Amino acid sequence: MLKVFVDSGSSIKQEEAEKYNVELIPLNILMGEREFQDGVNLTMDDFYKMLIDEKIFPKTSLPNLVDLETRVNEYVEKGDDVIILTISSQISGTNNAINLMFAENKKVKVIDSQMAVGGMRLIVDEINRHREDTLEEIEKKVNALIPRIKIMAIPETLNYLLKGGRLSVKEWLLGSMLNIKPIIGFKEGRVSVHAKKMGLKNGMAYIANALKEFDCDEDYDIIASYTYNKNNLESLIAMTEKKYHKQIKVYDNLDPAIACHWGPNAFGYVFVAKK
Repeated sequence: MLKVFVDSGSSIKQEEAEKYNVELIPLNILMGEREFQDGVNLTMDDFYKMLIDEKIFPKTSLPNLVDLETRVNEYVEKGDDVIILTISSQISGTNNAINLMFAENKKVKVIDSQMAVGGMRLIVDEINRHREDTLEEIEKKVNALIPRIKIMAIPETLNYLLKGGRLSVKEWLLGSMLNIKPIIGFKEGRVSVHAKKMGLKNGMAYIANALKEFDCDEDYDIIASYTYNKNNLESLIAMTEKKYHKQIKVYDNLDPAIACHWGPNAFGYVFVAKK
């Protein structure tokens, strides 16, 4: 039997684990002097209270590797195969640490998602489509899917991306002073800027039109992501061609481990392109 572990950089919630047929690996979040496990003992309300009201900028760190090793080995000893899907190795040391831990174990395959949030959800969906295949076959299918996954999002403010080291000072100055909205996603595992648009509506239009431009694959869900509230996201959906609405089945209020870099009121789509 195949067991799948995925870290909380995926923004899959504890209550969604059964739906996705996964076990979660919570990243650690440091809020001032207090340490929490992402999605375990830190509620979204408490997180945003500390982020917005108390103006505490969080830091993320590796999950509990001892606990993970114990959980994985219990399955391996029963004869199960295990896949561990991690947030991109370019933005977190989680993948490297877990790879080292299971490097000699042929029953365990550690896969670098090369992205985060909804992109990881789509990879989990792909794994679930092929659960009867070998670990090597699943990894091959996942690696073929990854370049087709598009993450496009707009933060309301660039301050959090700057503080978290995900955006250069030059890009922050341009966006903050000139009202230029960067459309942000991933490229080769790193946070990158897809495009820059003047004003929020033009940025929304770019994301809405991207579904057609990249020939969004109707065999996969469109993940509608947001932080804190859905107002901007709902405006984006209203601007999107109705034929895509049936694919928008998942509304993902991003977990603290990711939301801390985006700040409140960010929004966007994650989808699979045919080309």
